[in-house]
Amino acid sequence: MPGARTKEVKFQGRPVWAEISLSALCENLRAIRKYVNPSGEHLPQPRKILAVVKGNAYGHGAAPVAKVLERGGADWFGVTCSSEGIELREAGIKKPILVMTGFWPGEEQRIVEHRLVTAITRCEQLRLLELAASRAQRSARRTARPVEFHLKIDSGMNRLGIAPGDVDCFAQQLARCKHLRLGGVFTHFASSGIFPPAAHGEQTAEQEKLFFASLARLRELGIAPGTVHLANSAAIAARPETWGDMVRPGAILYGYHSGFEPAERRAEFEARLPLRPAMSLRTRIIGLRNVAPGQGVGYDSRFTTARPSRIGVLAAGYGDGLHRSLGNRGNGLVHGKLAPIVGIVSMDVTMIDLTDVPEARLGDVVTIYGADGPSVLPANVVARGINTVTSDLLCAVSKRVPRFYSA
Repeated sequence: MPGARTKEVKFQGRPVWAEISLSALCENLRAIRKYVNPSGEHLPQPRKILAVVKGNAYGHGAAPVAKVLERGGADWFGVTCSSEGIELREAGIKKPILVMTGFWPGEEQRIVEHRLVTAITRCEQLRLLELAASRAQRSARRTARPVEFHLKIDSGMNRLGIAPGDVDCFAQQLARCKHLRLGGVFTHFASSGIFPPAAHGEQTAEQEKLFFASLARLRELGIAPGTVHLANSAAIAARPETWGDMVRPGAILYGYHSGFEPAERRAEFEARLPLRPAMSLRTRIIGLRNVAPGQGVGYDSRFTTARPSRIGVLAAGYGDGLHRSLGNRGNGLVHGKLAPIVGIVSMDVTMIDLTDVPEARLGDVVTIYGADGPSVLPANVVARGINTVTSDLLCAVSKRVPRFYSA
């Protein structure tokens, strides 16, 4: 949905910045919650939403994003490591926080101290977490509630999680852990946005089968799985059978769907769950020069002018999050027109061909991706143009880029 810049962002310093709409984030959260809790379905309790805010909330700023989403009704938050979780706790976040990739030995005490819920991805991690929970209870000199964790099952991605064949081993080790409590079981899909006849279109169904067989085995062993969650962004949009007790929106929370395959199904899934992109990355023109035909532009002269050209210099480079692969392939949005990025993208500056935008002037705003009035250059379109994923662009926005938040 296009969104006009109602007022100019003003600040002192190098002119590259990100504008983030908090209302867009909340609208996306509400849309996801409504979508996975359809009115015709009668559940004992509504499905929960775990808002994934790892990677500095996909470049949007973890603390500000988590705060507004907590007020907006997010039930859980998902991070990658203990430091990301502690950042949220120090920002005042009270809701449960899941450390989705588990912990490295030495992190377990911090996880317990800051009331984080870690994933267990290997059976031997139980012993370390049990020791940390036991120490914490002794130091408190009172009876404490067991430390909650979630078990991750590797259902076929071959990345993290215990294998289905290790469920019995897990159960045996859990029985020895008096200070731990299994609060949930989950898995992660490798290709939930891919459907037949595309290659790997059957993989998600195969993963579901393995995962639910593992759940059944846990129950046979007398272990209640707690909160069951499978669905990432693509599965939320396109696979209702995977919604479980809780869903884990990542990129869709920030306004972007996955690149579904076959591509002709993309419009179908995107229409089911309309989203509003939250971030616009902007910079300004800090240099303008007229360049004669046949002249090289930038490092290694990877672009050579074929005509008398008007080349602008932007105050943003790959050190800010303007992807280096956009050189000679991407565009910037200037006065509602697309102007090609030319030459190699440098760390701190980028060149743009403004020959066909004669009204462009020194100091004008250029949108790298996002909305500028009625004109939009979506991050997912930019990502597809360089054969990457939207999250790659969003997460690349560096800490030296100031973020400005609007309601």
